[in-house]
Amino acid sequence: MTTAPRTGTVTRLVEGFGRVALRPVDPALDAELIHGWVSEERARFWGMRGTSRRLVEEIYEDVDRRDTHHAFLASLDGVPAALFQSYDCTADRVCECYEARPGDVGVHLLIGPPAGPVRPGFTGALLDVFLGHLFGLPGTRRLVAEPDARNAKAVVRLERAGFVRGPEVELPEIHLPEVHLPAKRARLLFLDARPRR
Repeated sequence: MTTAPRTGTVTRLVEGFGRVALRPVDPALDAELIHGWVSEERARFWGMRGTSRRLVEEIYEDVDRRDTHHAFLASLDGVPAALFQSYDCTADRVCECYEARPGDVGVHLLIGPPAGPVRPGFTGALLDVFLGHLFGLPGTRRLVAEPDARNAKAVVRLERAGFVRGPEVELPEIHLPEVHLPAKRARLLFLDARPRR
């Protein structure tokens, strides 16, 4: 299952916020920005602090080569605002921790540092666009999130978006040529597709 075909930019006007755009990550173009975000203390649960800019580029080159894993840069009125990733759960280590269903799409999100004053509802607005995009793709039946179990802020944010808390699991360690993913204690959360009217 391809979780999000590589297409051009998807845009949506969010009332009260502005125009949110999602586009596939360009590893060479976006590595510097992403490296800056993942290097911050606030992004410690993303698991890439201490990673070099070149390794960030290599990681997203690897993601870009896959049909099952995808990365998107979200911008608000042209200003980069978040990194979103989606993946086919049956092609990821998460499938070793729960009984994956056909149509399960995994999600990761990293909100960038605010450009200007903090705006209430900012994260929710970006997340709504991303989740709406994924549910608009053929075959998506359920979204699965697996934030670090210690990241209470992310768990609460996902629950506010409608995700239902599942079990705490141990994601196994993964060694790839481009990246090493250590074992991770994660909280599973699930969001079923809503019936279309």
